[in-house]
Amino acid sequence: MNQRTTRRRSVFAMIALLALIGVFVVRLVDIQVVRADELNAKSLQARSTTSQILGTRGQIVDANGEVLAQSVLRWDIALSPKKAGEFERDGVTIPLKQTEAELGALVGLSGDAVAKIISDALAADPKSDFAYVVKGVDAATLEKIDKLGIPWVVPQRIASRTYPDGAVAGNLIGFVGSDGKAQAGLERSQQKCLAAKDGEESYQTDAVDGVAIPGSTVQKASAKDGGTLKLTIDSDLQFSVQQILAAQAQATGAAWGTVVVQEVKTGKLVAVADYPTVDPNNVNGTADADRGSRAFQASYEPGSTFKALTAASAMDAGVANPLSQVVAPYRIVFPNGANINDSERHGDEDLTLTGVLIESSNTGMSQIGALMTDDQRYDYYKKFGLGATSEVGFPAEDTGILHKPGTDAWDNQTKYATMFGQGLTTTAVQMASVYQTIANGGVRMPVQLVEGCTAPDGTVSQVPSTQGTRVVSAAAAKSDSDILEMVYQKAWLSKVWNIPGYRIASKTGTAQMPDGNGGYSHGYLVSVAGFAPADDPQYVVSVSLADPVNNNTSAASAPIFRDVMSQVLKKYRVVPSGAPAPDLPADW
Repeated sequence: MNQRTTRRRSVFAMIALLALIGVFVVRLVDIQVVRADELNAKSLQARSTTSQILGTRGQIVDANGEVLAQSVLRWDIALSPKKAGEFERDGVTIPLKQTEAELGALVGLSGDAVAKIISDALAADPKSDFAYVVKGVDAATLEKIDKLGIPWVVPQRIASRTYPDGAVAGNLIGFVGSDGKAQAGLERSQQKCLAAKDGEESYQTDAVDGVAIPGSTVQKASAKDGGTLKLTIDSDLQFSVQQILAAQAQATGAAWGTVVVQEVKTGKLVAVADYPTVDPNNVNGTADADRGSRAFQASYEPGSTFKALTAASAMDAGVANPLSQVVAPYRIVFPNGANINDSERHGDEDLTLTGVLIESSNTGMSQIGALMTDDQRYDYYKKFGLGATSEVGFPAEDTGILHKPGTDAWDNQTKYATMFGQGLTTTAVQMASVYQTIANGGVRMPVQLVEGCTAPDGTVSQVPSTQGTRVVSAAAAKSDSDILEMVYQKAWLSKVWNIPGYRIASKTGTAQMPDGNGGYSHGYLVSVAGFAPADDPQYVVSVSLADPVNNNTSAASAPIFRDVMSQVLKKYRVVPSGAPAPDLPADW
């Protein structure tokens, strides 16, 4: 080989080497400069993990700030079936069977049950890396699990809802499901206030065992906690009212019952009790039908408690006064064919309007109500808040049934029946509002259950309106109150519902319950509504008992009214009455 050939080969080799180096340089520039950001991002993505930062759902508190619902940290305990096996702890090898037994003992399972969780997961997927052992353990249990040092057991933090007072106001508060979603009551309707927003963070993990690399965590979005929902309910009073209602409902064999306590001058609901009721900590322990609030969600024919509304309307319209006279027979047939009768047979009675309410005469009230036109009475019904949901906006709140004059549903019988609380339906909250209006000098206040929502930054929202609406004149309301005092003093239950030291205005009601087929059953809904002190009204109490089989008269509900009103007057230190009640004649 000559020298020229050797030189040529050296040149070719050098050129090839330079070309190869050029390729590497171009590739290096491409990787480190041109595509550096893209490749770095892909690299980080390949070994980064994203996790949620849990926001905390807001509290629900009563009027005094007592916590009724709150979120607490809990942990779901999971494991990796494919990694489950023996491991070393403090230099000692721990066999799988021992680990299964130790873990099971802490979470209420047998070792065999834990082993089955592992084997079932592997049977479904030999590469299974995740299976739940137990959900919702508390911090104390988590600490004990951590001390076992099991490398293939992974706790996951979750937010859990708890209700410190159990069933107290459970009918109102509602509950949250195991998935964290609000399902009923204020938990559901006040989602805007209570709901939290979860944040997000990412961190890099070791490529070998997936352990988070210290200092690599990056917060991508911050969590936002929910607000605090403050109610008008007094939890101590709510507890007492629920106890009183439950005791009498059970004693009389009632199917269900409600009690509403409302502040006269503000419209605030300070207690709303239902029987049966729900403990949000144990929702499955209560039948579906009893998990809400019938006070808002179940309408019924109110019966004779409604006569106070008709009387107030007639006096406001200027067609009657407490001394207006009627002859009230046992049965009366009106020119349009409507056939009205009283509950018990009697001869003709010469009654004043006051006497009509004392004797609870349907025939007498029909004659008084007929002095107004149908449209007049319907307008009063609407102004009193009937036929519409309250300002509370409770989930699935019932509007009640209120037919309009001139429609097929407003027939000849309905024209008169509505005057004494039949042919229409109301809720317990609506009836409490009717009596609040009368007690408040004829001014209806918006019904309040929520005082407001306070955001984590202190901003207060959802403050309800405090603007009242005049329904009847102050004079008509005062006259109606005077009549209701005579009912309290002179009606047949005067000794049963007596509260010494206070002037009380009240009325009973007894109405047949529907049978679900367009007719009436043999059961009755018995009720009492009233307010005290009548000379300076502060609180309304409205009571309803459905089908009390051991006593189907208002005598079943009167003791509840007495005991609840007594408790309310005592709790709020209401000053006893001074001047005596007016003495109005019942007949002429």
